[in-house]
Amino acid sequence: MYKVAVIMGSDSDLPVVSDAIKTLKEFGVPVEARVISAHRTPDEAAEFAKSARENGFGVIIAAAGKAAHLGGVLAAYTTLPVIGLPIKSSTMDGLDSLLAIVQMPSGVPVATVAIDGAKNAGLLAVQILAVSDAALADKLAAHKAEMRESVIKKDAKLQDEIAKI
Repeated sequence: MYKVAVIMGSDSDLPVVSDAIKTLKEFGVPVEARVISAHRTPDEAAEFAKSARENGFGVIIAAAGKAAHLGGVLAAYTTLPVIGLPIKSSTMDGLDSLLAIVQMPSGVPVATVAIDGAKNAGLLAVQILAVSDAALADKLAAHKAEMRESVIKKDAKLQDEIAKI
């Protein structure tokens, strides 16, 4: 099974990024996390991305705030799917990060999830890997069934409460 790389622009992103790591681990997907900055360690970012496929990675999640160039820099150096995870910053509540990630030039795609949407970044990585991994696809189907049952139970509880009003 391919690994997923979770790259943070700063160690301060870990509280958000941890939800992606937990999600990947829940599905049994091997994950490695690193701090690599697009601006402060650009050579390391380029080298990581260039060698990611040969190092066993199948997807890269790039978490960054503010200018949020990390996903684009990594995508420029790899053919692997890159998922941008915009981190809420103190300046514009993460809108700056979101816009930086979604406005990639033609030819350098970076998938993007919601601001601080680490769980969805992890799930999207799992879905990408599941395209060629039937066991992982089965785990995703079970996860979707669990979500469905949870909502049905909540609706039944709500209907009981409404009947008492």
